[in-house]
Amino acid sequence: MKLHSIILLVLAPVFLPVAGAASLLGDRLEELHSALLENRREALPGLSNPFNTPDRARLVIEEDDDALRSFRGWRGNVVGTVFWIGELPSQNNPVPNTMSSWDMNWQENFGGYDDPNRRNGYLPAGFVPKLNPFYVALPYNDIARGGHHRPEASEVIPWFWREYRGEGISVCKGRWIAIHREGKVCYAQWEDVGPFEVDHWQYVFGNEDPRGNRNNAAGIDLSPAVRDYLNFRSGERVQWRFVEARDVPEGPWSGWSDGLPRR
Repeated sequence: MKLHSIILLVLAPVFLPVAGAASLLGDRLEELHSALLENRREALPGLSNPFNTPDRARLVIEEDDDALRSFRGWRGNVVGTVFWIGELPSQNNPVPNTMSSWDMNWQENFGGYDDPNRRNGYLPAGFVPKLNPFYVALPYNDIARGGHHRPEASEVIPWFWREYRGEGISVCKGRWIAIHREGKVCYAQWEDVGPFEVDHWQYVFGNEDPRGNRNNAAGIDLSPAVRDYLNFRSGERVQWRFVEARDVPEGPWSGWSDGLPRR
């Protein structure tokens, strides 16, 4: 008998317990692994992403301009009145126009008194204004007392969330308006609130007529520049509608946006 065979025979009783223990350990590991897999199978239905796969691509659809288009129709047969920066209180204008609803230093920021009687073309005589002289007032203020947006503002103003820049900052100030009279259209920016009313969203953004007031139910105030461009007199009727800035054609109202002087 060869030597290595003799050694194996001699040591065989020593290896038997070790082999048996290894076999038992293997069986135990297999049993634990099977139990783990079973637990995972039972848990799978309750896992939102069991295999950590990437989320499915989500299609984000922005609202189209249908809501805005519905507000681009003309408001017809609206009585207009003339007002101006620096106008002092009177029977038909109870609030001084040295400030606006959105600019406490309106006259100063404009550069002076927008005298309706002393003109240099469409500009006030004596100085070049720093703000657009083509401006209007409509009877709705999106900012209520206390500096917060009115509760209905986000629902009734079609561009509210597109233009929202924070609480207390108007999304109406500077909005472009087209005013039509006898075949001629003038463009101006919404810079103040009036005449008389401050919360008539049903008219400004809806289908109601202007509320009655001492100016024959006037529904829009026009600056001297708008007056002169349209050859308009206070108390006459106009049509008006909202327009996007990109749709405003070049004219004497151009180049004044965002408080920048005309180039």
